[in-house]
Amino acid sequence: MVNRVAVLSDIHAVLPALEAVLDEPEVRAADRVVLTGDICAGPQPAEVLDLLTGLGERVTWVGGNADRELLDYRRGVRGSVPDPIAPWAAERLRPDHLDLLARLPRAVTLPVRGMGNVLFCHATPRDDEEVVLVDSRLERWAEVFGELDADVRTVVLGHTHMPYVRLALGRLVVNPGSVGMPYGRTGAHWALLGPGVELRTTHFDIEAAVDRLTRESAYPDIAEWADYFLRARATDAEALRIFGPRDGRGEAPRRADETG
Repeated sequence: MVNRVAVLSDIHAVLPALEAVLDEPEVRAADRVVLTGDICAGPQPAEVLDLLTGLGERVTWVGGNADRELLDYRRGVRGSVPDPIAPWAAERLRPDHLDLLARLPRAVTLPVRGMGNVLFCHATPRDDEEVVLVDSRLERWAEVFGELDADVRTVVLGHTHMPYVRLALGRLVVNPGSVGMPYGRTGAHWALLGPGVELRTTHFDIEAAVDRLTRESAYPDIAEWADYFLRARATDAEALRIFGPRDGRGEAPRRADETG
């Protein structure tokens, strides 16, 4: 049984945001840090993976669609990735990073104090890139929960970069939001579990972080990338409008960023 779990999702290789969250007293004191995918598709992929692997067995890893895409691109399984920064990030990874990504599970279940068995995944329990949202229909939740064990009463997921907690068909659903690419408001978003659920935001110096990324990352469009994502230029309303059709609500428009 795990007493306290810090959940970090969608870091997207933003080292200053990750460092700020890891420095939170509750994160340092947590029994387990669970990563729910999309860890290294961003401007500082090697640095982020090195920092996280240095935390040892405290970290429980779950892969996301962006992690899988980076691995597939580097290994020649696919010739392109929709997210413009992803091919660049893939080339920054060492062989040990690739081996790590290849081992990442799609879901992990942990017993958490006060919450029973909690399933951690990236997008949904059955798929690493399909979309569910805070306002998804109960019929949609019935689809994505279809193969879950009955004793899983809480599902923690990421993918859409917007934090929420809701009840769906008797199960609690938690999205901690994004550490590195927040939609709707600035800050690094994460969650603390056990015995309940707390959505947290770590505020850090955005201007300093943008400047640091611009200086330290060799990504050609880093200034524009950092300005857009660290300053949360994408609103939650825009993100919901773009993601909504991928939740089975009609044909999807082209996205604002192609990263979910």
